[in-house]
Amino acid sequence: MTDANSFDKIELSLVRLFHTVITERSISRAALRLQTTQPAVSAKLKRLRALTGDPLLVRAGHGMVPTPAALALMEPAAEILRSAQVMFGSRSRGLDFDPAASTLHFRVAASDWLDPMVLPELVGRIKAQAPRVTLEILPLTGEYDYRLHLSRADVDLVVGNWLKPPGELHIGQLFTDDVACLVAADHPAARNPHWWTAERYLESEHIAPRPLHAGAPGVIDEHLASRGMARHITVRTPHFGLAPLMVARSHLVLTTGRQFCSRYVDTLPVCIVPCPVRFPALTYYQLWHELSHHSGAGRWLRTQVRDVIRALAKPE
Repeated sequence: MTDANSFDKIELSLVRLFHTVITERSISRAALRLQTTQPAVSAKLKRLRALTGDPLLVRAGHGMVPTPAALALMEPAAEILRSAQVMFGSRSRGLDFDPAASTLHFRVAASDWLDPMVLPELVGRIKAQAPRVTLEILPLTGEYDYRLHLSRADVDLVVGNWLKPPGELHIGQLFTDDVACLVAADHPAARNPHWWTAERYLESEHIAPRPLHAGAPGVIDEHLASRGMARHITVRTPHFGLAPLMVARSHLVLTTGRQFCSRYVDTLPVCIVPCPVRFPALTYYQLWHELSHHSGAGRWLRTQVRDVIRALAKPE
């Protein structure tokens, strides 16, 4: 900023607009998210450029990109918004959000080795209660830095499975599931349970998802490594929802939650067999940042996720 008199020209709405414009990298999308018009966003962006002495957002090819100065200001802006939420968020305890009237845009990043019914049920529930909101579902992959995106408010909620969720985020446990194996109906493990030993499990050909963290093993392999074991993975896929079809057409072994596996036994020539290596239960969580912790809209969204998953969760 320039001299001290500039502070008299700064409004919290300008900080919010700056954070939204740089996050969206688009004036039109920022206007939609802020529920205002493009000319209004452009006018305030012009004020921001005068205050900072930097263009902030510039055209590059067919899109817009933030300048280095804008990127450097993102974390201070986020901190201001977090502090403002703490100071003035008493009305945001869930009473100020009207889902039936809202036109907010929600972003949820989720791993696709959840129960395959979770996201369809969630979309149906949200659209039934909040027909005017828009929902964007993002893939939770090893390349997606969900901690960074949560801290920048690029995403509202992250849903997945971790052995140890990151401690700096708010954590809501959703459900636990025991580990099982999905195999083709003609797999030796399905035909002869006595054949299915820990040694044969490790020697079998396995299919596995790509890890959530680049360069790190997945939950299953992390536990095996802690016991000095390693399985023989011959197929890695980013499309976990297609893994049961690959299992049905091969002698690959898929090791994951029993609830996920159970969705396919009636529609594919596959069956569930116990895993001969003991695993701790898989625990699924939803994670969110302090920035949205007190938001009425954020609380409502987290409640929808929790209620959908509780309704789908099967008893032991």
